[in-house]
Amino acid sequence: MLFAPALMRNRNARLRERSPPAPRALSSRHPVAAKLSHTDARGRARMVDVGGKPETEREALASAEVRMGSATLRLVERAVGARGKGDVLAVARLAGMMAAKRTAELIPLCHPVRLVGCDVELHVDRRLPGVRIAARARAFDRTGVEMEAMTAAAVAALTVYDMVKGAERGVEIRGVRLEEKRGGKSGLWLRRSRSKPMDKGPSSK
Repeated sequence: MLFAPALMRNRNARLRERSPPAPRALSSRHPVAAKLSHTDARGRARMVDVGGKPETEREALASAEVRMGSATLRLVERAVGARGKGDVLAVARLAGMMAAKRTAELIPLCHPVRLVGCDVELHVDRRLPGVRIAARARAFDRTGVEMEAMTAAAVAALTVYDMVKGAERGVEIRGVRLEEKRGGKSGLWLRRSRSKPMDKGPSSK
């Protein structure tokens, strides 16, 4: 029994040699920066100084989806909404564009930017079932418009919820995310795993 520990160590060593290597952690889809840009060396929140950057054309596309029951979606398709609130898609589209202009007031460390354009599209998708949203923001400034595009998509989705909640409280907002950005030092960024194209159903346009 005095040699049991040594025998066990040798056995474990042989098992480790025969065992396959542990799987590597999956790398992220896109490179990740070594540090957060909105914190200083002491970890305190800060607003990034973009004064030294040149003004260039910036563009970003974001998306979101609102899932609901088929009966509720039929109300949206008939442009009735819940309890006669009106055209759901038209109201949500306008809300998204208005929100994009107020992004810096909602997100604490977000810079005010000079938006030169904002488009919000909403399409009914019966297979979801629900509404798919795409929001594109454009500016000529020193920083990007990713937050403006995502804010537009998020607020448009929230507005859809507000318009139909009287008919269905369990409606879900999902997948608010950046799809692409253009301009600035980092240039073009595209999401590698894109969602399916929006169906050509009743649109907000």
